[in-house]
Amino acid sequence: MSVPAKTEHEEPFVSQTTPLHPERMQALPVAAVDPLERETIRRVAWRLIPLLALSYFCAYLDRVNVGFAALTMNKALGFSSAVFGFGAGVLYISYIGAEIPSNLILAKVGARRWIARILFTWGIISGCMAFVWNDWSFYGIRFLLGLAEAGFMPGAVFYMTWWFPARYRARMLAIFLTAQTFSMIIGPIVSAWLLSLDGAFGLQGWQLLFVAEAIPALVMSVVVWTLLTDRPWEAAWLRPEQREWLQRELDAEVARSVAVHRYSLREALLSGRLWLLTLAFIGYSTGNATVALFLPQIVRALGVSIRTTGFIAALPYVFGLGAMLWWSVHSDRTGRRTGYAATVCLTTGVALAVSGLLGPGHPVLMIAAITVAVMSLQSFAPMFWPVPMAMLSGLAAAGGLGLINSVGNVSGLVGPWMFGLIKDATGGSDRLSLLVLSAAPLISAIILVALGRDQRVKLAERP
Repeated sequence: MSVPAKTEHEEPFVSQTTPLHPERMQALPVAAVDPLERETIRRVAWRLIPLLALSYFCAYLDRVNVGFAALTMNKALGFSSAVFGFGAGVLYISYIGAEIPSNLILAKVGARRWIARILFTWGIISGCMAFVWNDWSFYGIRFLLGLAEAGFMPGAVFYMTWWFPARYRARMLAIFLTAQTFSMIIGPIVSAWLLSLDGAFGLQGWQLLFVAEAIPALVMSVVVWTLLTDRPWEAAWLRPEQREWLQRELDAEVARSVAVHRYSLREALLSGRLWLLTLAFIGYSTGNATVALFLPQIVRALGVSIRTTGFIAALPYVFGLGAMLWWSVHSDRTGRRTGYAATVCLTTGVALAVSGLLGPGHPVLMIAAITVAVMSLQSFAPMFWPVPMAMLSGLAAAGGLGLINSVGNVSGLVGPWMFGLIKDATGGSDRLSLLVLSAAPLISAIILVALGRDQRVKLAERP
């Protein structure tokens, strides 16, 4: 694809090549990509994705490290599984309420200022988790943590629409989301080590864990404030022709989407299709949040030490990292989104059900089934998010993406809470909890199959 030289009276860029069907795109040789395009995307990716990924690593670590702290914190503070499950999930009550306003503010003031603010406030509040003393203080700090973190994930996704054409978004999202996976690989190992330092600096192990793991967020707030760039036309680190090409490409995509239907913010928030996507996201998020929070306890119940628990709990996410990258590249090459997302949801549901049926009597097979579930869960988001990203633009995109992430994450409260209630009711067993949990991603698969493909997604995938 060649990029014509810009003239003074040039109209918004529209490719003069014949549009290709997504299935034919995978047959194109690498040389078919214009050198200017290849170099621009590479430079943008190397500049922005590491900043976003490191920030998300901090976010997810501070959100789920409570799952590992629970191995000693629950006993120290007298928390039942139900109290822990509710407290771990109460973060999402404030998260839901603040998500859409946070994303709209980001659209107004820019990503650099707002993401740096998010990082700083959640770092402070996450460190305060070390000083909870009962169930209500636990609930209160988790509520404030959700309020502080609200808007980061959909804000980062929305920010990518300012920089990456649609045909690159699944793989860029996957690279960004590897931060979540790395936090689940590195986090358990580091957390297990911190728990073993009980008494250091006059703190119990779980308290030291919260303090130490809050520091990276504070550091990243300064880094983001210094290095993140809001828009392509502000990027002094791109050459003028690179800025010009990128902005024209992004403008052309918006024009094609608007030609099908231009959503206002109100229309986006009332769109039936967007709400169905939100329901599908709920099923995925239920499985993802609950497995992340309870996996350390599931593994510990197999009778292994805390340090061994750290390594075993990290193992499924090692495989999940590879699965996510493979699925995202394949999705970009073929242009298929909802069908692939439905496939991994179906696989997640079946794998969780199998792990529940096997139980701790078959520990190796049970962990293998959970590993398959985690591989599928990690692969979902890079294929799902490009769908609403292609449908919406401007404030409608900011509000719509915030809607999906905020309402979808209600499962982050309900899922862990219900898992804990069922676990308490069955004498501490995880089997029935896993079986019930498996229903959520299966429902997501049904919704995604019913939705099919959207015309705006097809148009966005054209070079």
